[in-house]
Amino acid sequence: MATSNMTKVAAFRAKAFDRRALERAADWLAVAVAVSLPWSTTATSILVILWLIALLPTLDAAAVKRELFTAAGGLPVALWALGGLGLLWADVSWSDRIAGYSSFYRFLAVPLMLAQFRRSEHGMRVLVGFFAAVTAVLLLSWLLVLFPALPWHAAEPGVPVKDYILQSGDFLICAFILFALAIEEGRARRRWLVIGTLALALLFLANIALVTTARTTLLVAPVLALLFGWRQFRWKGLLGAAIVFGILGGVAALEAPYLRTRLDISLNELHAYESRDALNSTSAHLQFLKESFSFMATAPIIGHGTGTIEEQFRNATAGRTGPQGVASINPHNQILAVGIQLGLVGVAVLIAMWVAHFMLFPGRGLIAWIGIVIVTQNVVASLVNSHLFDFTQAWLYIFGVGVTGGMALRERDRTAAQQTKRYEHPSATA
Repeated sequence: MATSNMTKVAAFRAKAFDRRALERAADWLAVAVAVSLPWSTTATSILVILWLIALLPTLDAAAVKRELFTAAGGLPVALWALGGLGLLWADVSWSDRIAGYSSFYRFLAVPLMLAQFRRSEHGMRVLVGFFAAVTAVLLLSWLLVLFPALPWHAAEPGVPVKDYILQSGDFLICAFILFALAIEEGRARRRWLVIGTLALALLFLANIALVTTARTTLLVAPVLALLFGWRQFRWKGLLGAAIVFGILGGVAALEAPYLRTRLDISLNELHAYESRDALNSTSAHLQFLKESFSFMATAPIIGHGTGTIEEQFRNATAGRTGPQGVASINPHNQILAVGIQLGLVGVAVLIAMWVAHFMLFPGRGLIAWIGIVIVTQNVVASLVNSHLFDFTQAWLYIFGVGVTGGMALRERDRTAAQQTKRYEHPSATA
């Protein structure tokens, strides 16, 4: 009998050890995914699979169920489920339907990440890993600009990996996180850390202004600036942020040759859109939006079905020339990308998901600010992109919200436990 009990205890300890080992592996693999995001799509794909293999055995059903029954964790799954239903009424081949549905699978990772980092103490490692990886891209970008003869194959000047849209977006996220960190260090009277933090933030912004940027980044930047001012100093901060951003933005537009050229090209393309024969990036994007609204108008409630975007554009552009004749597989707007396939029902779920994720971060600390930056960047950028259906940007959003959201929920649980303890044992805190 005693031997049997000892065997059971040994088996239990071995199982507990294995679970703890897998938990540590899942945490470190999440760090590895974050580090890989700015650098390699292939590495991210492999690491995400390994992360899931390590994570799933460590999650108990109750923890996952708890996240599924919240808006933040449940709405992404609802959007995935709605995409699955959309397969049924899509009037395209099953290969097209399945290809379209592949963009929805990543949403299933959101409740898993919330559960993982609600449990784990190591969420900050993931955030630091991502920041370090983006900083490495920044340094390499400046090296390629200052020393163009370096033996590094870059698709564009100053863009060592991936593309300029992702790079400038990552740089903007890191810059605004550093601004908030500088405020915290300033309140703690750590002057040298404030100087170093601000210097690095300005180095990120200088790269955006002088080396390469996306028009999406120029759209997101003022929104983050105003939001930063509001969260730090309310109305005074909002007014101050508007003034400072207006001055610095004006100086950058006038004095930074690259940024000025980028703005001039965009304005010229916008004016040329009036000509039906003008084919450029801006005119094509505007035409995509115009066509997308017409697609939604013909199936407003439940859409045309999952995987039908390319077919809708193909039918609409047949026999046309100029911007009107350009077929696309992407309306370059996340709301429309969902709406064409799943109608206003899908759009309502998407917007509700964004709101739920924004509401995860009511606090004023650094983690809450990082979460808000991630959500805001995705929402604003999705007005001119379908980022949640793009590989790297989608995983950036999922990991960003999952890690910071899990950390925020963990802190909320700890605060609630402390308040309960004080209520049950008032003498202990007297």
